[in-house]
Amino acid sequence: MRKRTGLFFLILLILTCVSACGRDELKGEYRYTIYYVNKEGTCVVSEEYATDTSAEDKEALLRELMDSMRDTSEKPEYLSPLSESFQDYTLNEGQMNMDFSEAYMRQEPIVEVLRRAAVVRTLTQIEGIDTITFSVENETLADISGVPVGAMAADSFIDNAGTEINAYAETKFLLYFANEAGNGLVEVERNVVYNSNISMERQVVEELIKGPGKDGDMGYETGYPTINPAVTILSVTVKDRVCYVNLSEEFLTPVYDVTSSVALYSVVNSLVELPGVNRVQISIDGDTNVTYRDNVSLTTVFDRNLDIVE
Repeated sequence: MRKRTGLFFLILLILTCVSACGRDELKGEYRYTIYYVNKEGTCVVSEEYATDTSAEDKEALLRELMDSMRDTSEKPEYLSPLSESFQDYTLNEGQMNMDFSEAYMRQEPIVEVLRRAAVVRTLTQIEGIDTITFSVENETLADISGVPVGAMAADSFIDNAGTEINAYAETKFLLYFANEAGNGLVEVERNVVYNSNISMERQVVEELIKGPGKDGDMGYETGYPTINPAVTILSVTVKDRVCYVNLSEEFLTPVYDVTSSVALYSVVNSLVELPGVNRVQISIDGDTNVTYRDNVSLTTVFDRNLDIVE
């Protein structure tokens, strides 16, 4: 059986990095945690920070925390999350946008994610800042596969076990999206920087839900989406080389003009590309006694189908 698998270029260990500065040394009425990136670009590190600036003066506190992240002159062991590429920010009803220059895109992908995590974790501690979006020259930031990153909160960097993510990996997935007519599949090789604490199987399904990347005004770069973006992943497990994918009921509601086979085998074929997966079963809210689009029973355990791949 043909098998192409994701190859790890870099795997980062989860490191618990704390400041040597103890609470007794800090002076200031209000306490926060400032997050940085270590000099090696391998993990997020943190230091306690004390200030007399009240949260009621949100703009002043925001500028103070950003200045602390930006200035690492006395912390040579850290990389500043806010490098010289940071340009400006806007704040509106709990949503903050941070705009960066084009130089932001010249970072290593994993360092970029770690810096982004440090910024979001730090600034969303401020009351009234719920989520943060990033843009580059006023264009929404996209990840290395071209998919928009979107709004981020502190829990965007927490894994399913409730642990803060300090570790990321870079890999390649072979994904299957729809062709333009919606009656066949096309292969898309995607570079991904992802949370190395979650399974690759779950990550594949997440990437499929995101859909293919876009290339400016030219539409979808390669392939077209197959899965309702409102779908929630309830669980993804593997046993005896069968991958069991449990999705929310939104999966049953198509929002793109693709055939039922294209939607289903987008998931199946993408997962079978991974090592240890030969077949796939899909359930809805834990139930396999479901008919997809009135013509496919999900009691079926699906094998790879290359006949619909262009």
